[in-house]
Amino acid sequence: MKNNILFILAALFSISVRAQNISSSEFKKWTKTPVLGWNSWDCFGTTVTEQQVKEQADAMAKYLLPSGYEYLTVDIQWYEPEAKGHYYNPKAVLTMDSYGRLTPGLKKFPSAANGKGFRPLADYVHSKGLKFGIHIMRGIPRQAVEENTPVLGTKVRAKDIALTNSVCAWNPDMYGVDATKPEGQAYYDSIVQMYADWGVDFIKCDDISRPYDVVQQAEVEALRKAIDKTGRPIVLSLSPGATPLSAGKHVKEHANMWRITDDFWDRWGLLLAMFERLDAWTPYRGPGHFPDADMLPIGVVDFKRPTNFTKNEQRTLMSLWAIGRSPLIFGGDMTKLDDFTKEMLTNKEMLKVNQYSANNRQVSREKNLIVWTADIPNSKDKYLALFNAQSKGDNLDFNNADYASPVIAGKGASQNVQVNVKGGKRLILFVKDGGNGFDWDHVVWANPMLSGPKGELKLTDLKWLSATAGWGEVRVNRTVDNKPIIINEKPTNGIGTHAESVIVYDLPEGYDTFSATGYVTQDKASVVFGVMVDRGGANMPETATVDVDFKSLGIKGKVKISDLWSHKDLGIFEGKFGQELSQHAAGLYRLTPVK
Repeated sequence: MKNNILFILAALFSISVRAQNISSSEFKKWTKTPVLGWNSWDCFGTTVTEQQVKEQADAMAKYLLPSGYEYLTVDIQWYEPEAKGHYYNPKAVLTMDSYGRLTPGLKKFPSAANGKGFRPLADYVHSKGLKFGIHIMRGIPRQAVEENTPVLGTKVRAKDIALTNSVCAWNPDMYGVDATKPEGQAYYDSIVQMYADWGVDFIKCDDISRPYDVVQQAEVEALRKAIDKTGRPIVLSLSPGATPLSAGKHVKEHANMWRITDDFWDRWGLLLAMFERLDAWTPYRGPGHFPDADMLPIGVVDFKRPTNFTKNEQRTLMSLWAIGRSPLIFGGDMTKLDDFTKEMLTNKEMLKVNQYSANNRQVSREKNLIVWTADIPNSKDKYLALFNAQSKGDNLDFNNADYASPVIAGKGASQNVQVNVKGGKRLILFVKDGGNGFDWDHVVWANPMLSGPKGELKLTDLKWLSATAGWGEVRVNRTVDNKPIIINEKPTNGIGTHAESVIVYDLPEGYDTFSATGYVTQDKASVVFGVMVDRGGANMPETATVDVDFKSLGIKGKVKISDLWSHKDLGIFEGKFGQELSQHAAGLYRLTPVK
């Protein structure tokens, strides 16, 4: 009898805790500073296993937890036992309970057997002093709708709440849920309570922040309500990006962090684009709600390869994420953590910038020489970040181009290009926006050819000196979004890119003509194709001085400056401060006014 009474009291207490409605702003207290953690996607894709997660947890506890990295997240398709790489099988049989709730695939997560779900793995992660997170897709499994499973706590079934016209463009697993219905809210309540019972501390919900339509907005609100009902402090992260700026007011009142970009990988063009994104989201950055520039693809990533970023680019990445107060979610293999990556991630001064600075803002941007600053609470000191985000050709005046096309707009539109390159040292191909904004400015330089006394040479057989794209990555014989180049229904040799783009080649001797056809590959695209031939007069320096006037920072008088990466005092400066930085390099500093 005594045991029965204790059981009833415990059950009533549990119900009481779950019934507590967390206030609308309570969740912001869970992330007063940007989240520090690790996510499995960059390293393992959809394939991560229980054993690999435990190995990562062991390494994280040893190497990164002492510096504050505590959230370990299992990314997409933990419920798909046969998931492989970055490919989604539309016919996959997902692991699911009788209420249409996805559960861990036992082939990858054997401890989830007998209805235990992620609880055993979460317990292991927690035993290391870490917090446990999972990735979910918004909505309800299509498999649940096909089976028309009951919705827990209601009298309806999956088909009654599913929105079969609301689907993810890149993943086949789910339908949207009508979260404006009480039964739709009940479904979200049921899955989030299950996650809370598993011991989940962090939910990354995907396919929900782009385009942030009315269905997704209602599902964001449903997640917020469901989390608050559990009484458990579960951090909510929304993905993918870019979340529209117009949703800023709504998203910061419902989520702790949200993506401001599509998947971020180790390519310079994507990093360059992040300066503008983090600057644009400045009004919505604050304690409890942080724009998320995505994971850090450094160290060993993408199934055992080293990052493509140079060391300068990695410092630029970490400096920007720090001064922009993005969550720092490492994507590399923590069991293969090299000294350089570890020292970057755990740099105490960098972490202070990320965790404790305020009023973070861009001060200036001139020809991709960029200055950011931030205040230090309860101090007259400032943080300063200097960036040389230039690439070869960025400083060129394209008004002096040898060729510039008229505006070419609309899918399939093209322009034949032929330019005399005789006597040239370098060939510069550029693509500018045609006047309607940069979105969807996908283009191809088709059949680019050099010809002359030595015959013909495909430009695609040469290595460029540098290549930038406003989105994605410049590619040879592929489009910028990594698809085959097809022109007039035929595979075509060429270079895929996206405005604004600059591609620089050394010109070999024996060729006097460049020819190509510029093609637009998206309906919304509007661009100008251009060619410049450098015959020795173009100035393309490898370095540039990035400087700042102290008045623009609100500082008067003399200033002591410390380099936060090298841990060196640089001296006393008055009026202004500048550093000569290599292209794609950055510096991070603390400025202390002195009498």
